[in-house]
Amino acid sequence: MTRRPVAMLALEDGRVFRGEGFGAAIETTGEVVFNTAMTGYQEVMSDPSYCGQILTFTYPLIGNYGVNDQDWESDKLRAQGMVVRDLCEVPSNWRSTGTLHDLLAEHGVPGISGIDTRALVRHLRDAGTMRGCLSTLSSDADALVEKARKSPSMVGLALADVVTCVEPYWWTGAGAVEHEPAAERGRPLCVAFDFGVKFNILRRLRAEGFRVRVVPARTSARDVLAMNPDGVLLSNGPGDPEPLDFAIAAAREVAQQVPTLGICLGHQLLGLAFGAKTGKLKFGHRGANHPVIDRRTGVVEITSQNHGFYVVEDTLPMGEFDLTHFSGNDGTLEGMVHKTLPVFSCQYHPEAAPGPHDSRPWFRAFAQAVSRRSGKRLQPVLAGGVD
Repeated sequence: MTRRPVAMLALEDGRVFRGEGFGAAIETTGEVVFNTAMTGYQEVMSDPSYCGQILTFTYPLIGNYGVNDQDWESDKLRAQGMVVRDLCEVPSNWRSTGTLHDLLAEHGVPGISGIDTRALVRHLRDAGTMRGCLSTLSSDADALVEKARKSPSMVGLALADVVTCVEPYWWTGAGAVEHEPAAERGRPLCVAFDFGVKFNILRRLRAEGFRVRVVPARTSARDVLAMNPDGVLLSNGPGDPEPLDFAIAAAREVAQQVPTLGICLGHQLLGLAFGAKTGKLKFGHRGANHPVIDRRTGVVEITSQNHGFYVVEDTLPMGEFDLTHFSGNDGTLEGMVHKTLPVFSCQYHPEAAPGPHDSRPWFRAFAQAVSRRSGKRLQPVLAGGVD
């Protein structure tokens, strides 16, 4: 086995964890969070919603099935750093094309292994998520703690501009393309605001029968409405939703005029657009096994989640929304449907598949609302990679 360099994770409260470095030989800071999923580390690390965060995996063995060219949720790794108990250096899987260490090194992301991740997670649950500094270069604990304390707080941090696309693009069966394929022009149009959108959300929209146009985060509502969309998606993304005044204003305007679906950050933006407040969770919801209760039916969905902020239920305007879905763990709001407008929002990730198909109804309800409003029938499309 390769002997790894010494690495250190220092938290702003002075707690320090020592281990072995892997990936890129650099130093980084970010909010230290944890994810309870047993698989999916490549999808998680490439999820733009993890921008600004150092990600701890609670499952003890990471990297055992390697990495590949299919399991991407964006075009690069987005988390600031990776924390694991045991790193598998000899992966085994028929799809594997490389190791996790090499992938992180290629993308300039540092990792630390060999630490007691149970102790770290218990500490974060007790004290709450906090800033940290992960270094594979320095062993000066006091200096790293000070760097963690000087790094930006996630509260008030607007990160949509960091992860959004630069230019609009079309999402097709081949992925992102510059020009709209002529064969798809008869389908209803969904315009997706990219605040950090995951690829599988775009795949899911296309599978429902939409042609999908993705636009940068700061695209105005006027410009989007000028495209004559049949529906609008407000995507997931990283950071605090409250500083995103431009996105809140756009969400408010488009939701009044066309069917609108908000996912994760998009759910929070819709809440703010309609007058609610958002708050920060003590240690967030991140994993692939979170129960969500649909209070209309009593059905429990097994969901994938990744959020540190939430819509404060009792700040929503009285009687404007049906509050439909709630966390089975802490009772926070997870889904809502407007009573008079075709507006839907979901705090968790309905494009993910831990259930495996528990959360698909969000996309179907959105597609049905578009059909009713536009008179256009959506023809579901079989698309590789949609699960």
